[in-house]
Amino acid sequence: MSDATLTVEVVRKWNEARGICGFELMLPDRAPLPRFSAGAHIDVHLPGGLVRQYSLCGSPERDDRYEIAVLRDENGRGGSMSIHDRVHEGDLIRIGVPRNHFPVDSQAPRHLLLAGGIGVTPILSMAEHLSSAGAAFDMHYCTRSRDRTAFAERLAGSTFCDRVQFHFDDAGIDQAFDLAGVIAAAVADTHLYVCGPRGFMEAVLAEARAQGWVEHRLHYEFFSGTVSNAAEEQAFQVRIASSGASIDVPPGCTVVEALARHGVEVLTSCEQGVCGTCMTRVLEGQPDHRDSYLTVEEKAHGEYFLPCCSRSKSTLLVLDL
Repeated sequence: MSDATLTVEVVRKWNEARGICGFELMLPDRAPLPRFSAGAHIDVHLPGGLVRQYSLCGSPERDDRYEIAVLRDENGRGGSMSIHDRVHEGDLIRIGVPRNHFPVDSQAPRHLLLAGGIGVTPILSMAEHLSSAGAAFDMHYCTRSRDRTAFAERLAGSTFCDRVQFHFDDAGIDQAFDLAGVIAAAVADTHLYVCGPRGFMEAVLAEARAQGWVEHRLHYEFFSGTVSNAAEEQAFQVRIASSGASIDVPPGCTVVEALARHGVEVLTSCEQGVCGTCMTRVLEGQPDHRDSYLTVEEKAHGEYFLPCCSRSKSTLLVLDL
């Protein structure tokens, strides 16, 4: 998580769709905000000390406000319920400056945007940016039902509405999402961008890879990490290269937690292997990657890992700390 924060005012809060609240944020003096690129997110500091990451869903061409939309998750870690229940219009909150781990490839000749549920937030920003830039793209948006579809009216009334197709789970066969067909129909050299629930994203990426899409044409951002089972985990050690100190990491304990118990602090944010804040270089050993941040190639290379969630396949990891 970046140390740079801004204090912003919640100038508008609204019900965007069933279970989804939208928030419009501006500086109290209405000065311009730091610019961002499509796909960017911000850290939001919530009541009770929670910090969560939310994608910016407004147009990157505007610098007077940020927009985010948050799905209430009763089974989550508390962030979505906190912002739904405890953040109101007129409140001042702290946010981080925008960061982007999910950018649009400006050199790509064509773009295919696939959104599932609340994963539409960065995809919407991409669509508006690509439309303004005159770029070629198509968008498919999958949700459980129309009343759960955030920004449906905004997309339907946009200048690029003819490039957007909606797919509702409770609708007829005419609106079914033909994943294999959509990917197969993409023009050569198209770049694919996907965001949504983990199962949706894994299905999209698996289908694209099965059809021969190369990794550099696949762009994605997960909203949550993988689920670990402590009963299946093995203990291992990490060694701090700068001091030579060795620290035990037992089952059910993350590397970040083990290090903190011995006074070694690693900067973290999401604590789920999604944001990349804690990425650490591995000098020796074989990481057991459990994050959703590193690419397939980066994981295979093994030079870096995310200690907030990943573990070790070897009995020892030597870290560049």
